[in-house]
Amino acid sequence: EIALRHENSVTERIKQARFPYHKYLDELSIESLPKDAQKAYTSIKELGFIASKQNIIMAGNPGTGKTHLSIGLGIKAAQKGYKVYFAHVPSLIVELKESRNERKLLTFKRKIEKYDLIILDELGYVSFDKEGAELLFNMISERVERASTIITTNLSFDRWDEIFHDPVITAAIVDRITHKSYVLNMNGTSYRYREQKSFISNRLD
Repeated sequence: EIALRHENSVTERIKQARFPYHKYLDELSIESLPKDAQKAYTSIKELGFIASKQNIIMAGNPGTGKTHLSIGLGIKAAQKGYKVYFAHVPSLIVELKESRNERKLLTFKRKIEKYDLIILDELGYVSFDKEGAELLFNMISERVERASTIITTNLSFDRWDEIFHDPVITAAIVDRITHKSYVLNMNGTSYRYREQKSFISNRLD
């Protein structure tokens, strides 16, 4: 009965996290990850960064394992009893704006505060306006040193001004989220490219 209750609570935490799909750490090819991720993997997989309220920023080109690694960490965190929330940044911006328009922004923020780990996926893939930038800035800033955030992005920090459209906000958010954080260079060869190349090679053999 105790084991069943534990299993049900894990299932519920994973469901509430709203992962787009399930990816697990043991499914990762560690050798195929960019070097920065390989070096940090042994440390971050133990989830000490959550207890220490540290952030992880994964920046690099598409297909190098950023989302897989972040979801894998998120699922393991949920299995360990942490409350996790996954969001695609463009969708989160819409949710923040709707909450403000409906005068429910404070309620939404209080909900976000309850999560031990928030995963913000695909920062920079879609641009957003000043209002969206300010809402996202405030949400991320309020979590600094209070709870952990994982951010995946295709843009290096020197290009974040393309996202936030304000050099002051950009400098402030980079300074805050990188403090005592894991910053991983995720540039490398795309998993999908390697799989496609292998598939074509096998078809030709």
